[in-house]
Amino acid sequence: MNLPNKLTVLRVILIPFFLLFVLLFKIPHHMVFALIVFAAASITDWFDGKIARKHNLVTTFGKFLDPLADKLLVMTALICFTFERWIDPVAVVLILAREFMVTGLRLVVASEGVVVAAGIWGKLKTAFTMVALIAIMVLQIINDTPKGSPNYTWGTPIFLVNEILIWIAVVLTVISGAVYLKGYWKYIDSGK
Repeated sequence: MNLPNKLTVLRVILIPFFLLFVLLFKIPHHMVFALIVFAAASITDWFDGKIARKHNLVTTFGKFLDPLADKLLVMTALICFTFERWIDPVAVVLILAREFMVTGLRLVVASEGVVVAAGIWGKLKTAFTMVALIAIMVLQIINDTPKGSPNYTWGTPIFLVNEILIWIAVVLTVISGAVYLKGYWKYIDSGK
C-alpha cells in the first residue's frame, strides 16, 4: 500500500462524506463542507497519478482503483446535483452511459491482454467535469438562501450557467468515448 494507493483509497473514503454534506447534513454552510471534501478528493486524483509516475509506484491495485474512484466521485456528484435539480438529468444519463461503455470496453480488451490507458480526451473530460462540478457548487454556495436551496428552473441565470457547464462536460465525454470506441473497436468487432 504505497502513497499513491493510499491517496486513492482516501478519495473513496471521502465520497460518503461528500454525499452526506450535499444531501443529508442540511446544517449551515453544508455546501461549503461538501465543496471542501469534493475539492480534496479531486486533488488526491492529481497527486496520486503524479507521485505514482514520478517514483515508479504504479501498481495493478492503483490501475484498478484509481479510475473506479474517479467514476464514483463524479457519479456521486452528478446524481446528487440531479436530485437537487441543479443540472439536467439528460446530461447525467449521457455521462453515465459513456462511463459504463468505457468500463465495458476495458473489460473486453482486458480479456485480450490489452490495457486501455487514459488518453488526452479522457483526461480533459475528467478535469473539466471536476472543475464544472466545483463551479456548480460554488454557484450554489453564492446563491444559497437561509430558507434552503432555491428552485432552479430554465428561467434562472444560475441554472443556465450550470447547464452550460454540464453540457460542455457532456460534449467532452461523448468525444472521449468515441475516441476510445474507435481506438479499440477491433477488439469488439473481432468476430469471436
